[in-house]
Amino acid sequence: MNAKAANWLTPLLAVVALVVLWELICIAFQVPEFVLPRPTQIAVVLVENFQPIWYHASHTLVTTVLGFVIAVIIGLFLGILVGSSRMAYQGLYPILIGFNSVPKVAVVPVLVVWFGIGTVPAVITAFLLSFFPIAVNVATGLATVEPELRDVLRSLGATQIDIIRKVGIPRSMPYFFASLKVAITLSFVGSVIAETLASNRGIGMLMTQASANFRIPLVFAALVVVAALGIIMYAVFAAIERRVIGWAVRTADFGIGG
Repeated sequence: MNAKAANWLTPLLAVVALVVLWELICIAFQVPEFVLPRPTQIAVVLVENFQPIWYHASHTLVTTVLGFVIAVIIGLFLGILVGSSRMAYQGLYPILIGFNSVPKVAVVPVLVVWFGIGTVPAVITAFLLSFFPIAVNVATGLATVEPELRDVLRSLGATQIDIIRKVGIPRSMPYFFASLKVAITLSFVGSVIAETLASNRGIGMLMTQASANFRIPLVFAALVVVAALGIIMYAVFAAIERRVIGWAVRTADFGIGG
């Protein structure tokens, strides 16, 4: 078996082993469906309710991607600003840390007051959860440029903008793509949190209604869909990372790459 096949088979076998173990434990201990449904029960519910689940999941996917795109734009801007300026670092970094420390669940009711129930709170929550790792990683990549290299470039006539554009930004690309893979999963968390609390569509709202009606297999089916979407988006950015900065990637994600 070559390395590429092993990269694909290892996570697949791990998932299969987890599902089989889950099924056997539920059968052995006779766990009720409303406590912890078996994977086979979840699969049946997923097939029977695929259309409504996908309707809500597609809405969650759209809000997640919107929040993520905004997070990439603002996070990249803040990361470059903080990483390239000592004054900006000293002034903004404590604010970013404090802002990230605020529980986003507590922010959702405020967003509902401002924007009402619907898509906007979910998009903003997805953004709030995902922009911080992007900003921090880009800032770290820029800040790790050696002072000696900066001095040499300045002696050759390079301006601060030249250093950032030709050295700092390429240097921060591995950090940037690593943060994207983390941020996209956090965006899903933010969207689902907001939809659970204040939305008339989305996978979070579906899970809330299913829980209220004690349809626990449907809740788990929705969770499986969200997990699958998160894995797919993670794999997409891992593939883009391999394509753009293959020189900096040492290991493959989900069998992507060499």
